[in-house]
Amino acid sequence: MYMPPQFNAKDPAIALELMRSHPFASLISNDDDGLPYVTHLPLVAEQRAGDELVLWGHCAKPNPHWRYLQARPRAAVTFLGPHSYLSPSVYPDLARVPTWNYLAVHCTVEARLIEEPGDKDALLKKLIHDHEPAYAQQWRDLGEEFQLKMLAGIVGFELCVTALQCKIKLNQHRRESHAAMHAVYSAGTQDEQALAVWMDRLGMTAEAPVAEGR
Repeated sequence: MYMPPQFNAKDPAIALELMRSHPFASLISNDDDGLPYVTHLPLVAEQRAGDELVLWGHCAKPNPHWRYLQARPRAAVTFLGPHSYLSPSVYPDLARVPTWNYLAVHCTVEARLIEEPGDKDALLKKLIHDHEPAYAQQWRDLGEEFQLKMLAGIVGFELCVTALQCKIKLNQHRRESHAAMHAVYSAGTQDEQALAVWMDRLGMTAEAPVAEGR
């Protein structure tokens, strides 16, 4: 993605945090006609030894996406964190325009299909553990026949991350806007409040210098 240097978050721990806190991702491949094909789905991000990052997920068997991954294992995955409009009213002067602030992670991945029932069951347990641990007992109690029927309806995949970009676009290069921007976001929507927290984390709420001409 387009990455001005002031928005480039190079700490992989930040990217991992965003992927885990906003796990509903977009998996993007090429279909058989060479056109982009997108599936929206939850993915579990797992950090392995040696800084290897893996994403786990599955799609419905009627969804052709798994066949595209089988034929062309290289794909892209995107995660979108909190985002919001930013009014030019946060600036001390009028010669400004609106923008949109956001946090995002883009991954290049190599896919491996997971088709054996036992491996798919282990994959589902990763998702259950992340989203509703208490459901694990209910899943076990449904019985092997029902479980196998459900597992037959999905295809799982392991997505090994080979390249990663993490973008934090929070008007970092416009310090004169930070105080007003933080005040607006702190009193705003859930996404805006999350952006205010990220501003605090990045040390963007310190006293900004007085702009020239004021």
